[in-house]
Amino acid sequence: MPSFILIRGGGDLATGVAIRLLRSGLRVIVTELPQPLAVRRTVSFAEAVYSGEISIEGITARRVDDPGDSLQILSILDKRLLPVLVDPGCSSAKLLHPVVIVDGRMIKQPPEAIGYSPVLYIGLGPGFEAGVNCQAVIETRRGHTLGRVFWHGGPDPDTGQPDGDPARVLRAPADGILVTQLNIGEHVEKEQVIAEIMGGSQTPDHFPGTILHSPLTGLLRGLLHPGLTVSRGLKIGDIDPRDDQRLCQMVSDKALSIGGGVLEAILSQPEVRSQLWT
Repeated sequence: MPSFILIRGGGDLATGVAIRLLRSGLRVIVTELPQPLAVRRTVSFAEAVYSGEISIEGITARRVDDPGDSLQILSILDKRLLPVLVDPGCSSAKLLHPVVIVDGRMIKQPPEAIGYSPVLYIGLGPGFEAGVNCQAVIETRRGHTLGRVFWHGGPDPDTGQPDGDPARVLRAPADGILVTQLNIGEHVEKEQVIAEIMGGSQTPDHFPGTILHSPLTGLLRGLLHPGLTVSRGLKIGDIDPRDDQRLCQMVSDKALSIGGGVLEAILSQPEVRSQLWT
């Protein structure tokens, strides 16, 4: 039986990686947090944790609550579905023995030890350094090196700035519980109310329950799952001024480019290739 590729994280970039690998005939498993913080939820396999199941570009993912239930995981794989394991510590790696682990959590810091060493550990973006805490790193920053594989050193450092116009990014104005007023895919006007943060601490110009207004006119492309507890400054959504609703259901060019880099890294290693196809 061919081995697995385990992807840590099911956000939009990791989802692009999973789709590239699945369409190439590889067996993939995703692990996630009990309450994922994916913003682009309509194109994130992480959303299966909340909904039980989600289909993205023809690929269906299904939640697995017990990462130790290998029979359920294998059953989902046999149905050509993608298992999404609620497994924040990646304990399933010691049970499933994946030949490759792709760390797509975008935590922007070195990964913690999980007690298992695959043949190939691939990191996405800042925080990873090839030869130190992984074997290969994929560049995630837009530009001439996006999607490139680094076998020595690391990618560009984190700038702390989002791609494109920083005004498009929605951040929590206070600590509290996110209560959303709109859904992903809806058109929004500048200054329209998008969400409210309930239970936040009072400030001179805000009462508890801080209102979040849209900074731009466009499309609500991403928004955290309602009911989550958020902290001040956390990215909770984004506005796309292109106002094209189709983009809410399509994995981005950036995610697919990163997925291509992961596929290159995997296929370049003969000892890995031999374990992934039979």
